[in-house]
Amino acid sequence: MTKIYFSPGTDCLNAITETLRKAKRRARICVFTISDNRIVDAIKEMQLNGVDIKIISDNDKRFDLGNDIEYIANLGIDVKLDTTHAHMHHKFAVIDDTITITGSYNWTRSAETKNYENLLVTDNKDVAKTYLKEFNRLWRIMQVL
Repeated sequence: MTKIYFSPGTDCLNAITETLRKAKRRARICVFTISDNRIVDAIKEMQLNGVDIKIISDNDKRFDLGNDIEYIANLGIDVKLDTTHAHMHHKFAVIDDTITITGSYNWTRSAETKNYENLLVTDNKDVAKTYLKEFNRLWRIMQVL
């Protein structure tokens, strides 16, 4: 199963939140920023359901108005920030080591309403394995929030 979505509109948002809510064991999220409370609500649901969640985000976005990364960290979710010379500009997540969410879609309200964005959701195990490898590499070098 591979599905592709576009914005503006709610298709990308719905694909993200529905996929996150299906998580049973693990979620690895690597995104530039999170400022859409509907995505935050899905992350909180995963946490309440006992899903092991790890998030990597960009340190420069940390103090932006509406950024929810600190809020998420204060919930007890493992969050690391990119403090390297580069920007954490990825937008991907791997759910239960098998489902990958990726694309240009920022996890923000403006991505839904103001931007032309794309999102791909796939259960291709090779894709998930490659993204997990990148996530794990980055996790080792990022700083705890």
